[in-house]
Amino acid sequence: MNDHVTPSAAPDRQSLPLRKLMLLVFLPFASGYFLSFLFRSVNAVISGDLQADVGLSAAQLGLMTSAYFLAFASFQLPLGVLLDRYGARRVNAALLLVAAVGSALFAIGQGMGGLTLGRAFIGLGVSACLMASFKAFVDWFPPQRLPLVNGWLLAFGGVGAMVATAPVERMVAFTGWRPVFLVLAAASVVSALLIWRFVPERRTDEAQPRATVRAQVAALGSIFRSDAFWRAAPIALVSQGASLAVGGLWAAPWLRDVAGFERAEIGQSLLLFALAITLGFAGWGTIAERLSLAGISQRSVASFGIGVTAVLMILIGLQLPLPVIPLWVAFSFFATSGTLMYALLTQRFAGGLAGRVNTALNLMVFIGAFGMQWGIGLVVQFWEFPDGSGYDPLGYKVALLLIGALQVLAFLWYIRPAGRRGEP
Repeated sequence: MNDHVTPSAAPDRQSLPLRKLMLLVFLPFASGYFLSFLFRSVNAVISGDLQADVGLSAAQLGLMTSAYFLAFASFQLPLGVLLDRYGARRVNAALLLVAAVGSALFAIGQGMGGLTLGRAFIGLGVSACLMASFKAFVDWFPPQRLPLVNGWLLAFGGVGAMVATAPVERMVAFTGWRPVFLVLAAASVVSALLIWRFVPERRTDEAQPRATVRAQVAALGSIFRSDAFWRAAPIALVSQGASLAVGGLWAAPWLRDVAGFERAEIGQSLLLFALAITLGFAGWGTIAERLSLAGISQRSVASFGIGVTAVLMILIGLQLPLPVIPLWVAFSFFATSGTLMYALLTQRFAGGLAGRVNTALNLMVFIGAFGMQWGIGLVVQFWEFPDGSGYDPLGYKVALLLIGALQVLAFLWYIRPAGRRGEP
């Protein structure tokens, strides 16, 4: 008996058992988020190859890689409207085809312009993977299952970051970096087809009456005028943004130039960092939930994790004689605590705005990631070695301490006493 559910069948949420929801909804969307994180992190492993093959400076490498974040951020606000209007299945499947085009362009790129265009298309193409998944899970999974399912999704992203380290490094050593991106282009097409073919469509008669596009866009104004949003936005920008900027590119050159690691050691180290990210994604929600039962607020848990992240960033920047790997592993784990800000902030707004609140906060995160990933390159290139083999540790010290200082300022802004309208 064929128990496949096509989109046209439009079943009720209650009619599908959890096992089928995992197969028909969770796994297709998780495949896209896996690729999103893999794309986000892969340039850390191939940074040396890109500089050697294409002749990129540190600033060019940072700008080209961060084009992913700029395109990603630029699409967040229209994405929230599109998801509410056309649904997660259609939007995510279509955009993953854009990611496939971008990956193919990157694979054949011969200079700064072609690589940057490809990287921007990739960022645009995967810009819906997380938010579309969250929206689909709300549509299909029982509310009591959402924290667990969301945690599993984030863990899939962490696995994508892990694959982007030592496994990709080995493939690059065997085939070169260009075939890797052709494989990723094909994988993006497969993920799009999985989402389009297997994810059921929601019944239109179950949905609330849709607001006009003008009303949906106008509602964004209430978010950006909110005190709660502007309390949370700076800490999300410099905490999560720094984690993406450093982990997605500059951790590998730091290990090479500051710690003196060889290529294989760098790949193995990045794998450990990605494992810490995966555990953090899976763990911080559970930590916050368990501690809330003991009377410790989720805001306090987020504040602690983000504060520790800033301290670790400063310690890495200072280049003290401390064990390198444990320090970076701790930073990778604690940096994921910033994801708690999404749940905290959405609680300050009406449920119908949740998608737009999340995409608005995501916009700030990826603006921060773009600015810091490019900015680190602008700083460290002032201390380039004369032979062009890397960058003096002083450049990394200046760049990372500047980011650490910004994190401390944003943290103090976040924990300041609440005003009349409360706090996220």
